[in-house]
Amino acid sequence: MLELTDSHAHIDDASFAPDREAMFQRARDAGLRHIIVPAIGQASWQGIATLCTNHAEAHPAYGMHPIYIDQHRPEHIDELRHWLQTHRAVAVGEIGLDYFLPELDVERQREYFQQQLRIARDIDLPVIVHARKAMDEVTSTMRRIGGLRGVVHSFSGSLQQAKRLWEMGFHLGIGGPVTHERAQRLRHIVATMPVERLLLETDAPDQPGACHRGERNEPANIIEVLDVISQLRGESPEAIASATTRNARELFGLD
Repeated sequence: MLELTDSHAHIDDASFAPDREAMFQRARDAGLRHIIVPAIGQASWQGIATLCTNHAEAHPAYGMHPIYIDQHRPEHIDELRHWLQTHRAVAVGEIGLDYFLPELDVERQREYFQQQLRIARDIDLPVIVHARKAMDEVTSTMRRIGGLRGVVHSFSGSLQQAKRLWEMGFHLGIGGPVTHERAQRLRHIVATMPVERLLLETDAPDQPGACHRGERNEPANIIEVLDVISQLRGESPEAIASATTRNARELFGLD
């Protein structure tokens, strides 16, 4: 039986409300033993805490996502620090920079990202990082602040950018995009990267793989990601599952 970890799934999302328990059962049937659930903002923290309390395989991460910058308030930074000090958490996330959407305020994104990185460093938690059209700045910011570890989720950068992250001790989260044949650059990176820097993810309910295009994504679909990565690397699914679950356990302190 495979033992898998989904290192990034927003299973607190309202789209799962009608069948959340069935979704968990499908995940268990697929071999998932751990699911990391990152927050998008202060309003989602309590719901994630409750969800993870009620489901042993779900592990909470708390932070403020850059896409929802208009929902964040300066006082949420102090609230985040206090929340992390008083609630179980495996990471600070989802945090980062998003320069793909032109309507998002760049300076506010930078301020929230840097403050959350400092919180993660001070509390000694890994970070779950969103980097879209901002990989070089995300990497340089994390290097400047220092003392950090974590994962850049849904990595879509170049081999050179990936190598910089590996040198810093960071992981790459790989999900549905790698299943699309057109993703040749990403596929080459995944085929040759150090397996100790690889994490599997779904980003559910978003980023479904090629076999589930147009559908709501969910953790059980990580099998599609696993199979494609296994083929790209010429390694067995069991070997990839074991290595990536070990990586997740070590990074997030799941044991």
